[in-house]
Amino acid sequence: MKENYNNLTAFFNEEYHSLRGYVQSRIKDTSERDAEDIVQDVALRLFSKADDIPSINNVAAFVYNSIRNRIIDVRRTKKERAYDAEDIDTKWAEFAELFYGDADNSYPENLINELKRAIQKLKPDYQNIIIAIDFEGYSYREISERTGISQGTLMSRRHRAMSVLAKNLELEKNKNNKE
Repeated sequence: MKENYNNLTAFFNEEYHSLRGYVQSRIKDTSERDAEDIVQDVALRLFSKADDIPSINNVAAFVYNSIRNRIIDVRRTKKERAYDAEDIDTKWAEFAELFYGDADNSYPENLINELKRAIQKLKPDYQNIIIAIDFEGYSYREISERTGISQGTLMSRRHRAMSVLAKNLELEKNKNNKE
């Protein structure tokens, strides 16, 4: 929509320095140049999609939310991915919390082993996306860049993987309750 394009143009012209300051306030270890890169990256993405987006009612909120999401992506890409054994155990416990609730944050080894077995039974594509996102800390963007698979496809794949995993764990639980 031409209206979106015009509104975004006006907003970025008026608020560019404020947006850059916002990025710098959110990322402590960023330089002025990095903040500018983030703002320009978001602007480029928004302008390239301006015609496809339904009418934007609150341009400021829309832009700041987009920048906030980009900052989150940037932070994720700076994560270290070398985990020691204790970190891996913590990751398994956090992942187990998704399926078993957060009652006391300690999970019996049999539940974690059951979760590991359930993940191993998933299709390789489903296993890979869960391990990459939930254990290795990769962002969808990073995986997309490395594999050529779109971010949307990766998100859908993870969502389906989690659904299948939850269903399989529920079936296993019901089977064990009947025995």
